Amino acid sequence: MVWGSTLTLARHARSAPGWCRRVTVQQQRNSGEGLGMGFLDLGYRLYERRLETSLAGHQVPRHVGVILDGNRRWARSAGLADVSDGHQKGADHIFELLTWCRQAGVEVVTLWLLSTDNLARPAAEVEALLRIIESTVRELVAQGWRVKPVGALDLLPIETARVLKDAAEATTHNGGLLVNVAVGYGGRREIADAVRSLLHDHATKGTTIEELAEILDVEHIADHLYTAGQPDPDLVIRTSGEQRLGGFLLWQSAHSEFYFCDAYWPDFRRVDFLRALRSYAARHRRFGS
Repeated sequence: MVWGSTLTLARHARSAPGWCRRVTVQQQRNSGEGLGMGFLDLGYRLYERRLETSLAGHQVPRHVGVILDGNRRWARSAGLADVSDGHQKGADHIFELLTWCRQAGVEVVTLWLLSTDNLARPAAEVEALLRIIESTVRELVAQGWRVKPVGALDLLPIETARVLKDAAEATTHNGGLLVNVAVGYGGRREIADAVRSLLHDHATKGTTIEELAEILDVEHIADHLYTAGQPDPDLVIRTSGEQRLGGFLLWQSAHSEFYFCDAYWPDFRRVDFLRALRSYAARHRRFGS
């Protein structure tokens, strides 16, 4: 599809609030011919400004979780033979997202960079992805973001785990936005690890299983999650058109709002982020009441 005017773009932009469109690399090239790209850029800038204005005075999510999906498909749609190019493009895009979140007043962002299931991918792809993650985490530290690893670090190579631990240590006193980097993360694994930690904790205190069973409640488990002490995610965004959590923050997302975007992660734009915030602001959160 090629838009020939900002009017056409505006009609498209007013589509359903929980959805955003995927624009392939080839479509971007096609739309760039002649004056089309100029109109497109102008239309998006105007629409972005309009979205910003509409969000003034509305509640902003304290914690945003993002499933950064579609890097491999983006690479293939771009005609790239090595999917690692997609992973790198996606990693580079993280810093733009964090800037948008900070500007919007978000306090915590959780980025799902690598799941426990992803570790079963071909060894060469996993190795390249781990190197990209390590480089990205080092850059987060260099830029002064406060970094917290979220995941089963014991499943990761020693070097990757060390980079994550060093990042947390080096930035623990940094102020501002907290960036949870979910690497080697799986929701079921997190809950199992929380229960295991809880049992070990009470075992050292001499608590019997029977006594623990009598006092156990949800807060006891929450206190042992990877994100203990943080607010639960208010908004979870997933890119690439997939409409499932896939195990992301299973415990913490019980009352989260969800926003599914059709764009692959490297193509996720600021206007898509603002649409997600607009969708969140329009919802009435009842928390089961």
